[in-house]
Amino acid sequence: MSEIKDLSLPELNKKLRELGDELLKLQVRKQTGQVERPHVIKQTRRARARILTMVNQLSQASQTNS
Repeated sequence: MSEIKDLSLPELNKKLRELGDELLKLQVRKQTGQVERPHVIKQTRRARARILTMVNQLSQASQTNS
């Protein structure tokens, strides 16, 4: 969690995109019965949610300062 707070907005967006791609791959593998660690899907979803929260907070802070 602390490493997320240290990232800038472009880095957060990049990480969000990467996690989205990974989540999509995991979900496809789950549908085909090839996922060996199903808990990783939940962890990835939560990580995306944390990053989205940080992106929203940074966006609101920048709008307030403008």
